[in-house]
Amino acid sequence: MSFDLLGLHPSLLKAVQEKGYSDATAIQEKAIPAVLAGRDLIAGAQTGTGKTAAYTLPLLHYLIEQSLATPTVLVVVPTRELALQIRTQWVAYAKNTSIRVVALYGGAPMRPQIESLRRNPQVIVATPGRLMDHVERRTLALSGITKVVLDEADRMLDMGFLPDITALMERVSPTRQTLLFSATFDGSIRKLAQSFLTDPMDIQMSTEGAVSDAISHRAHPVDASQKLSLLTHIIDQTVSDQVLIFVRTKTMADQLAKQLKQHGQPSESIHGDKSQGQRLRILNGFRSGQTRLLVATDVAARGLDIPALPMVVNYDLPLMPEDYIHRIGRTGRAGSTGVAVSLVMVNEGHLIKRINQRLTAPIDIQPVDGYEPQDDQWMRRLMRAVAPPSFGYRQRGGGGAGGGWNKGGERDRGGRGPSSWKGKGERTGEKSGTGWDRRVDWRSRGNKTTSNRPGFAKRHQQSTATAKT
Repeated sequence: MSFDLLGLHPSLLKAVQEKGYSDATAIQEKAIPAVLAGRDLIAGAQTGTGKTAAYTLPLLHYLIEQSLATPTVLVVVPTRELALQIRTQWVAYAKNTSIRVVALYGGAPMRPQIESLRRNPQVIVATPGRLMDHVERRTLALSGITKVVLDEADRMLDMGFLPDITALMERVSPTRQTLLFSATFDGSIRKLAQSFLTDPMDIQMSTEGAVSDAISHRAHPVDASQKLSLLTHIIDQTVSDQVLIFVRTKTMADQLAKQLKQHGQPSESIHGDKSQGQRLRILNGFRSGQTRLLVATDVAARGLDIPALPMVVNYDLPLMPEDYIHRIGRTGRAGSTGVAVSLVMVNEGHLIKRINQRLTAPIDIQPVDGYEPQDDQWMRRLMRAVAPPSFGYRQRGGGGAGGGWNKGGERDRGGRGPSSWKGKGERTGEKSGTGWDRRVDWRSRGNKTTSNRPGFAKRHQQSTATAKT
């Protein structure tokens, strides 16, 4: 649908055209009329689908029509990077108006923000912590706020911001319009919506945890000692101009960026311990292409918006599936294709399994020649943790999808189910409806069958005697 048919103010349509857009995305087509009508809204959409404009444009329309000159709209986001990004988008769409937008976030001096608030901006984009700092210092009153947006609400709950959100919602106007946007939905998000929204319109553009079909997913099994070598191999093989690499900790981000530099790769790290000035410099360098590789933690990368970012690498797998969804959402945006690559160790199969439950198709597991794990049973161990029967994986060797792997890396028979495993370190026996029966021969445990385990015969005789009495 064309933006011209959505009833937006001419100055907004001009700004949209200047950004090169003509047709609304699916989430924009559904959300904009609902927001214009004053409805509360709970909306789920994949990242990169234009959800920010889905609420920015109708709320700007409202401010223009009402000629409001005091703080009216409050957008709450989880991180400072996202606050800055969203403020930039508001300013771009409001360029043909007199509407003022300010961003409030931690890690920056309070005084410049206080000065900005004294100019009575109509729109405030803020992180929960810094917002409450201003409220408690009485440099900002929320009683005049009649439009509230909770953007990336799932992430704010993950970061423990529920008390701050509750506190600020008690201070805004009771007749407010509330819009809740989230990439993923679970019971906690629904509970949040029930607490703060009134008869909301529910717009779900995707199933829970779904991601863009434009993103391809693959995982490379590797030992911890080989992860850096495999990463540099992947980077050398790709023609991508830029690669975003995720790790779990701040220390690891700095360490990996330093190691990549030693391998001749221009790289930087970004995390919560960096100052705001450092973070902006690093992000600008990555956006401009001056830095090819950016190593980031989950929180620090929120709000990253790199046009046509072709590849995201999970150097460390995330512990939560929701973090995987948010990580890979940095690629495959706005109609572009993207690749999500994960380096997975043999003992991380359960993490892949949990991620697969949130995807429409399983992650393709692809061993890389020369970087396979040293454990000669790595494929069996990994697949046992990862694979439900209906999922097939790229294999090395013969056989149909889903069968076992012998010691030499080839399938000795196709199919899963009650078949026995063969070879040293693998199990034999029959599988019952509830698991493997007691006749299993655990050869990897010193060839101890059920009947010859230490003490088994004595305990069996005792239990038999007790049963007879």
